[in-house]
Amino acid sequence: MKATFFKITLVLVLTINAVSCKAQQLPLNTLLKDIPTNAYVKDLDNEFPPYIGTYKATYKGNEITLFITKEENKPSKLMNKNFYRDVLSIRYIVKNSSGIILQNTQSMNLSAQSNFNILSMGTMPELGQVALGYDGTNCGVGWGQINLKKLNTTQISWDYYPYNTILDEETCPSSTDTKVYLPHTKGLIFTKQ
Repeated sequence: MKATFFKITLVLVLTINAVSCKAQQLPLNTLLKDIPTNAYVKDLDNEFPPYIGTYKATYKGNEITLFITKEENKPSKLMNKNFYRDVLSIRYIVKNSSGIILQNTQSMNLSAQSNFNILSMGTMPELGQVALGYDGTNCGVGWGQINLKKLNTTQISWDYYPYNTILDEETCPSSTDTKVYLPHTKGLIFTKQ
């Protein structure tokens, strides 16, 4: 009888433990102040899937290819708060008119560095848009915000708002490529491939 009681108690303790350890799930646009430590900010309403895919556009003679994916349960740390979240992630290739690759983040290990990342910050359902943060190129040049708007099943609109960066020789050697190859424009149409 003691063995049966022990087994029942053990199963009960493990079940309670498993339920209590499950992270709290919150919707995408939960304010940072309302996200508890280790919570999961999840795409509960499937707002991201319409953006997922490969898109192309041409801007000033360059061909830009975006590879948009959804990353689930991505560890995040903002304002000293650790939590998990679903994000849209963009990798890209920029080629000139001769087909020469000017910049390619498709095969970079972006989680190991603080530049070149383009990750969603939230959605703006009332505008039909997703806001993404861009870490910038080398030395953080070009960091800013990118807004994507779904126009129809095959097209998205791109708005890129870079912020200022002050460079000095100590933090960014003059030999560093700090050119921003992403299109600095508003309303650029990308077409799904």
